[in-house]
Parts: sequence; structure tokens; C-alpha cells
Amino acid sequence: MNIMSSIQVFLYAACMTAFFYPFMAGRKEPGKSRIKKVLMVFAVYMVMYFIGMTTSVYGWLCMMAVIVLLAAASKFLDMEREFTMLLGVLFFCARKLSALVMRSVSFVVDKRLEQKAETLEMTKSIFSRAASNYAFVAVLQMLLLSVMLCVMGRLLKKKIRKLHIKELCYLLLIPITGILFVNIIFNILLIVNENLVFQLYEQFPVFLGIVPVVAALFYAGILITIVFYQKMIGLQEEKEKYFVEQQQVHAIQERMEEVEQFYHGICQMKHEMKNHMTNIKGLVRNGSYGDIEQYIDHMDESMNVFELTIKTGNTVADVIVNDKQKAAEKQGIQFQSEFSYPKSDGYNAYDIGVIINNLLQNALEACEKMAEGKRYIYLSGRQKKKFYLINVKNSFEGEVTFDTKTNLPLSTKGEDISLHGIGLSNVKREVDKYMGDVDIRTRKNEFSVTVLLQERRKK
Repeated sequence: MNIMSSIQVFLYAACMTAFFYPFMAGRKEPGKSRIKKVLMVFAVYMVMYFIGMTTSVYGWLCMMAVIVLLAAASKFLDMEREFTMLLGVLFFCARKLSALVMRSVSFVVDKRLEQKAETLEMTKSIFSRAASNYAFVAVLQMLLLSVMLCVMGRLLKKKIRKLHIKELCYLLLIPITGILFVNIIFNILLIVNENLVFQLYEQFPVFLGIVPVVAALFYAGILITIVFYQKMIGLQEEKEKYFVEQQQVHAIQERMEEVEQFYHGICQMKHEMKNHMTNIKGLVRNGSYGDIEQYIDHMDESMNVFELTIKTGNTVADVIVNDKQKAAEKQGIQFQSEFSYPKSDGYNAYDIGVIINNLLQNALEACEKMAEGKRYIYLSGRQKKKFYLINVKNSFEGEVTFDTKTNLPLSTKGEDISLHGIGLSNVKREVDKYMGDVDIRTRKNEFSVTVLLQERRKK
């Protein structure tokens, strides 16, 4: 039995490792690092349960120890601590529910083997039959557990985000209740009191069907909870994206109104130019050269109000880039632009505006944390045949942690964590329209984002 128990622990450890693997392995991660993570999850389970077997420690203590150790090592696994705890509890709940279902199957198989043993001669020994029954049920249980974990894993991979404590408690409610239910049933399946033996399934055969059904309902409840939570996440993200988009549209509309006033002012200045020239000629005839100089200086000041220092070739881009340049100058940030709007009609001005607005806004926020004299932002945009490249570089301090699933930086803003990252996710969404790509790199104290867009054909 010790050999069978050891094999069972080994198989459980392999199932848990396979369950954790998709969530801890990044796409661009080196193979050696992935192997270390896999071995760690496998070793934690094996070691804790082998210690439990040799010291007769209760199973629930081993379970808690495994969850706590994996949660403590969540940074090494490149996973959120709360999400690591959720995966651990879900695994043990599925393991116990599958074991409970198979206990009913085992009871039925045992009864049939006993009936055959009474009518056949030269049968195998009772120990041999018990061992074969145990192995058969164990294989079925591993298959059932694998299916349960596979379904849960696919659901969880659809939408993942950092869990808050309230969300973690919501997701853990049913699996923890399921674990407690299974422990209660296992404790009353067989009760020995002096010379009395009480076996639940013999005394109440109806429980052979009720217990597996209840276990299935617990599992269904877990899946439904995950699905509802993901829908809630989707609605929240849509709400956040809508809020940010509305803010961006409102800001662009305000700046467009300013541009309209700017061009209206130029038209007025053009009409007034004749009057200015008449006044200057009158001052020349009177020999009032000092007044002429003051008059011209006043004209220069009036015209500077309507001047855009950066010309990109597109009105929307002019508005955004010049607006960010002014914001940078107020914060003492060196701003350099070599941005040229693409000449092709295969690009939408609003989409380009959303991209550069989000990238420059993130750069401004990063530069705010830098010491004066080290702040800079560099913007470039150039077209190469059917492709258009946008690059934003800026100074920054600190470390950048990337989400292994989206390859976008994770937030470090604390309270604003729900809204942070939406800027880059909005950029990614616009880039996907053009079958493009977003490349993010960090080098020393420089953060660089390069966006590649592919020209779209007109319908």
C-alpha cells in the first residue's frame, strides 16, 4: 500500500504541476527558467506529502502547507500571490471531489467482485482482488481529475487579472466549502465503535447516487463562479475603456476647438493685414521709426499666439503633439519630435491620435518621477512603403514588470491599478486593427515603445 500511495502522490504532483504550468510560463521565457518553476511546484507537493506519509500528519495539514509554500514562492513563479492561492485551492478541491465520486464507484465494484467470488472456484485471493480494484479506481480517478483540471484551466486562461482580496474570497467560497463537504463525508463513510461497524453506503444505499451528484454540483458551481467572474471582469474592462476613450475624445474635441479658433484667428489676421500695412506706411511717411518698431513687435506677439511649433502634416496629430510638448515644457522635460504623419490614406487620423496620445501621456507620467535635468521625451514617426513606425522614448526610474500573458507592463500605481495599463492596452487594440505589433524595451533608464502599423486597404 505504501508503494501505491507513493505512486499516487507522484501522479498528483504531476497533475498539479501541469495545472500550474500554463499560468507561470511566459512566451519569451528561457527554457531553464521554466524547468526550475516546474520542478519547484512538483517538489513542493512531493516533499510535503512524503513528510505527511512518514510522520502520519493529517492530509489537510499537507494541503495547507503546499498552498502556503506555493503562495510564498509566487514571485519566483511569476504569478500573483492571490492567483497562486486560488489555483492551489481549486486543485485540491478537484482532487477531493474526484476522490469522493470514485469512492462510490469503488464500493459498487467491490460488491460485484465479492458476488463473483462466492460463485467461482479457484478465484484469486481477496487481497489480489482488492489491489486490482484499487488500481482500477485510481486510474479512473486520475482521468476524472485530469478532465476537471483541464476544464478549469481553460476557463481561467480566457481572462486573467490581478485579484483583490474581495475577489479572491468570492472565488474561494465554493471550493473551500466543497473541500469541507468532502472531508465530512469521508469521516462518516466508515465508523467503527467497539464492536459496531457503520458503513454509510450499506446503511443508506441512496447515498451512492446522492454523494456523486452533490460533488458534481460543487464542481459546476466552481465553473459557474469562474464564468460569472470573467463576465464581471469583461464588463469592468469595457467600462474602464469606455471611460478612457470618452476622456480622450473629449480632450481631442477641446483641442480641435482651439485649433479652429487658431485658424479663425489666422483668417482674421489676414484680413487685418491690409490695415496694418496702411498704418505702417503712414508711420513711415511721418518718420516715426521708433513707433514702427513697436508696432511690428506687437504684430509678432499677436501672430505667435496662433503658431504651432511642431508640424506633422495632420491637424489631429498637430493638436496632440503640440499639446504634449507644452505640457512637457511646463514640467521641465526636454521634448524632441521627428514625427511625420503618413501620406497614405490607409491610416485613420483618429487611430493614430489615440496611439500617440496614450504613448506620450505615459511618457509624461514616467518623466514626472525623474530628477530635473534628466527628463526627456523623443517622438518619431516615419513611413516605410506599406508600413508606418511610431517610436516614443523617455527617461524613467525603477523596474518594469511585464505580464507574461499580454507582454504589457504591469501597474505600479497602487490605487490607480485598475485604470493603469489601459493606455497601452488601448494602443494594442488600435494596433490590432492594422495587423501590427507593439514592441516594448527597457535599457538602463530609458523606456522605449515601438509601434508597427500596416497600411489598410480601402473597402
